[in-house]
Amino acid sequence: MPKDTFNNLSDDKKRKIFNAAVQEFATRRFSEASINQIVKTAGISRGSFYQYFNDKEDIYLYMLTEIGKEKLEIIGCAEVLKPDADFFEAYLHMAKVALEWVKTKPEYNRIGMLMEMDDSEFIAKLRAISIEGFAKLKGMIERDKQRGLIKPEIDSDLIVDMIYTLMMHFLKEYYRAGSDEDMLKRASDIIKIIKEGIAIV
Repeated sequence: MPKDTFNNLSDDKKRKIFNAAVQEFATRRFSEASINQIVKTAGISRGSFYQYFNDKEDIYLYMLTEIGKEKLEIIGCAEVLKPDADFFEAYLHMAKVALEWVKTKPEYNRIGMLMEMDDSEFIAKLRAISIEGFAKLKGMIERDKQRGLIKPEIDSDLIVDMIYTLMMHFLKEYYRAGSDEDMLKRASDIIKIIKEGIAIV
C-alpha cells in the first residue's frame, strides 16, 4: 500500500498516479505491466515512484483498493434502495446497478478481465483472498438464513463461489461482445437456478 509520502501528496497528483495505474493495468496483465509506463503517464520520475510505493504489487493493490471502495459505495447505495429484499432479488438489483457503473468505467472491467487471465503467483494469491465484496454477499445469505428464507444447512461460501465463478464467465463474454440485456438475463437465470434448483422433487 502507499507510503506516507504518497498520502501527503495533493489529491490532484494522487489522482494522476491512480489514473496512470488504471490505464496501464487495463491495457496489460499485471505480469506484463510496466512501472516505466506508469511513471511516464503520471509525469513522475521512477525515483519518485519508489518514494510512494515499494513495487508494482504495491501500486496494484492500492489501485484495486480504490476501485473496490468505489464499487462497494455504488453497490451499497443500491442495497439501501431495497433493504427488505431477499438475497436473490437484492443480488440481481445490485448486479444491474454494477453493470450500469461498469459502463461508465470500462477500464475497471478490463482490469478485472486481465486479472482473471493472469496466472502470475501474485494474482493467484490475490484471488485466494476473501475480499470485502465476497463477505457482503455471504452476510446477505446468512441474514436470509436467519429470516427463514434460505436453508440453514446451505454452505454460504460455496454459494458465493458458485455465483462469482459463473458471473466471471459471463462477464468475459460481455466484455467481448455482449449486451446489457443478455448479461442481466444470464444473471437472472443463474440466480433462478440456484434459488429453485433443477431437479423435479
